[in-house]
Amino acid sequence: MKHAREIKVGILAATCLFLLFFGFNFLKGVNIFSPTNAYHGTYAHLHGLEEQAAVYIRGHKVGQVDAIHYDFTRDSSFTVDISVRKDIALPQGTTMALVADGLLGGMAVELQLPEHSSPSERGAGGVSKDSFLPTAYVPGLVENLQGELLAHVDRAVQNIDSLVVSLQGQVAGGHIHSTLQNVDRISGDLTSVSADLKHLMQNRVPGIVNNADTVVANLNTVVADIKTANLKATVARVDTAIGGVNAVLADIRAQEGTLGRLIYDKSLYDHVDATVLSADSLLVDLKAHPKRYVHFSVFGKKDK
Repeated sequence: MKHAREIKVGILAATCLFLLFFGFNFLKGVNIFSPTNAYHGTYAHLHGLEEQAAVYIRGHKVGQVDAIHYDFTRDSSFTVDISVRKDIALPQGTTMALVADGLLGGMAVELQLPEHSSPSERGAGGVSKDSFLPTAYVPGLVENLQGELLAHVDRAVQNIDSLVVSLQGQVAGGHIHSTLQNVDRISGDLTSVSADLKHLMQNRVPGIVNNADTVVANLNTVVADIKTANLKATVARVDTAIGGVNAVLADIRAQEGTLGRLIYDKSLYDHVDATVLSADSLLVDLKAHPKRYVHFSVFGKKDK
């Protein structure tokens, strides 16, 4: 048992090393008790991707970035190694996309699965481990906003520049000076109009208001007279007169009375017409032979 102390020290040292290794990987997000599969991808630009960055599938973390290698002699200078949980089978067509991880500018890897893949396709004929996956880059919200913001700022600067040039032309051509003179004249006219309105309000409007009060009072009087008038009796008399006219018209329609017979009795009409003709013939004969009807003589004799 003379080496018992050395054995204890060795076991303690091995335990400390294991705990250090486990704690370090735990802090990095690596679960050493969960088996993983390694995959790789090449990029021309990492956009700030770092080791230990998260690997997602549809927003769910399934692994991390283990290492980043670079070779600047190639166009795709960076090779990214990722580890994914072994229970996740990647179908053919899976893409390693660099995406923004939050609003602070961090980057992560998103494994974009093909939409047409099914669970059976993922289990059989999938991507083998240690394979190189096709890569892509998806701009983040901040970059999109920056691009749109810069475009708007550029347009705003151009508009401001055009406005400044236009103002300079207006100043150089004296247009602003003439405009200010016109504004000054308009202000003087408004002052004059305001004074006229003030005079009108002080002198004319009170008389107009008094006249309006008089007219209103007269209207009130007329309305009161109408209210006190015996309209009911007047309407009754009008109804009585209309009734009498209706009775006369009824007698005429019934061929009663002289007027009714004259209108509807043709023989009476013929007699009247014959009488008028006889009277007309008599007048004609009277004009032609007046001596037949009027006899006078100076000596008292009568012509035969």
